[in-house]
Amino acid sequence: MLADPLRWGPEVAAGRLPWQPSVDGDVVPARPIDRIAAGSGAGIDLIVGTNVDEGRVSLVATGAVGRVPVEAAAGAAAAFGLPADAALAAYRAMYPDGDGGDLLAAVQTDGFWRIPALRLTDAHAGARAATYMYEFAWRSPEFGGLLGACHGLEIVFVFDTLDPSFPRMLGPALGAAPPLQLADTMHSAWVAFAMCGDPGWPRYDLARRATMRFDTTCEVVDDPRAAEREVWDGVL
Repeated sequence: MLADPLRWGPEVAAGRLPWQPSVDGDVVPARPIDRIAAGSGAGIDLIVGTNVDEGRVSLVATGAVGRVPVEAAAGAAAAFGLPADAALAAYRAMYPDGDGGDLLAAVQTDGFWRIPALRLTDAHAGARAATYMYEFAWRSPEFGGLLGACHGLEIVFVFDTLDPSFPRMLGPALGAAPPLQLADTMHSAWVAFAMCGDPGWPRYDLARRATMRFDTTCEVVDDPRAAEREVWDGVL
């Protein structure tokens, strides 16, 4: 059963996650994004990013990814506040070979993770402290490659814990030979950021939107997937 967006709001209705931080006027005095835009945290360096295929993990793990109707992607877009028909047409154009599951995963990836992360970096980019943006793009070889660069997959690379003796929820998704160099690179970047506030790539700003893409080959990309970002202009 789908939650009623009029009762619960679009984010809860779309994600079915009722236990979320709430603006109570005390502990959380206002929407965090509004506080950041107003200068809260202006002196704090930030590193922000998401995975390219965040939304695929639940669809693939449950086996639903190949059985999702295209209408579900349109419904998810509408729940996030996008015009359903226009959004679905835009995602079809960006993923011409995608089926309903692929389109739904793309919409959910953007709605729950990527666009909120971009809103944060955009709001903080003018602060006196540094803002850095990244995206994790290494695709898991498991499940026939269907997982992609799914939610949570980057954690073992950030902490450089590819050793199978480390317990981890998504360990099996790494496959037989995960790229050790990627773990070394990501871990070194996070250590450098923690120690001196600079992970090793250009700061993020609204003119360039420099983003470090972590994959078997790591490179800085300016404004990655701009067309996807533009679909969400004025939303969230």
